[in-house]
Amino acid sequence: MKSSPFPFSVPLPVSEPVADAATPAVRSFYDRFPYPGDPLQDGPPPGYNWRWCYPCVVSACTGMLPEQAGPLRLLDAGCGTGVSTDYLAHLNPGAEILAVDISPGTLEVARRRLERSGGTRVAGSLRIEQRSLLDLQGEGPFDLINSVGVLHHLRQPEAGLKALAALLRPGGLLHLFLYADGGRWEIHRVQAALSLMGVNGDGEGLRLGRQLFDALPPANRLRLHHEQRWALDTAADVNFADMYLHPQETSYDIKRLFDFVDQADLSFAGFSNPQVWDPARLLSGELLERARALPERERWALVEALDPDISHFEFFLSRGELPRQTWEDDSTLLAAHGCRNPCLWGWPGASLLDPDLRPRDLTPDAVELLTQIEQAPPDTALRALPLDWEPARIAGTARWLWQHRLLLLSAPVPA
Repeated sequence: MKSSPFPFSVPLPVSEPVADAATPAVRSFYDRFPYPGDPLQDGPPPGYNWRWCYPCVVSACTGMLPEQAGPLRLLDAGCGTGVSTDYLAHLNPGAEILAVDISPGTLEVARRRLERSGGTRVAGSLRIEQRSLLDLQGEGPFDLINSVGVLHHLRQPEAGLKALAALLRPGGLLHLFLYADGGRWEIHRVQAALSLMGVNGDGEGLRLGRQLFDALPPANRLRLHHEQRWALDTAADVNFADMYLHPQETSYDIKRLFDFVDQADLSFAGFSNPQVWDPARLLSGELLERARALPERERWALVEALDPDISHFEFFLSRGELPRQTWEDDSTLLAAHGCRNPCLWGWPGASLLDPDLRPRDLTPDAVELLTQIEQAPPDTALRALPLDWEPARIAGTARWLWQHRLLLLSAPVPA
């Protein structure tokens, strides 16, 4: 019998100490419904998600590429079936990765996923272990911790956040995804209704949960909301169960979210979907000017109040304040070197999808500058590229590419 290439923890006995009160129920739920239910694939995962690419994350939070000494260390805290771990491995080749989850059922899927995709071969090292994120003392420090859709399934999310904060190196980054109250109004009522009728997260619960939406009147708000917004996302049984039958979840509004963050002594480093929090997508004219004049948190509270469809918060936290480079000075920009954002679809070419899958049409200058950067030796300053252009033309083109996150820039190179 061939031995597994994956180091993993032996499942713990039933009498184990429970780190969080919800752990037994949540573990049992995910053993029954391994989540996420994305299919396994041969080769790298389809597309690229910049939120799992360390250079892209650091650039989004600071404006600059990281200065990395030694191997990159990543933690996937609550990895589920390994979708996020797969991206972390392929987008950060050579990294040391620890992926943990409390559910042995989901971890078995994760191991198969990483073996088939080749993630075990591109990672510098990869451990996939059955452990609670509350029980990782001595494993840090990590450069980047990914914990998407996890903390809100703890009975005490605050303890989870503090445990993860203790594992970050100074300047390290933590990516979180937490449920938002507003966009889950209807979901919460369906959850409450099913609970009142004794419908649980099992096979019978799936049947009765789906039956509920068929039984409600066609004009019922809960039925309409499900059919119009969530029916496609919950077509798979594991997704339906995760949304409507989960035994433990917490959600937040913007004020409680920042109270939650502040108690862990971490710094807010930015939303990973910043376009959602731009009032310009909702307002114009004088009202937009008033919105933009507000302090940041009040501006975000305004967006939350105006958009009841926001169903989650996704954001970065840092251990300590981070520097921020805005590249406003041409001489500083020309002294920098850069690289193309690796999370683009359609390059090389003048029409592509940016890291958030939005279409971008590049000017001939933008195409030429990116091409020259890719062909130049590493650490070549922008001013030293073989372009017969005025410095202002190089700087203007590079700044546009950086602003649209198509180009990542380093610290300036000394003259």
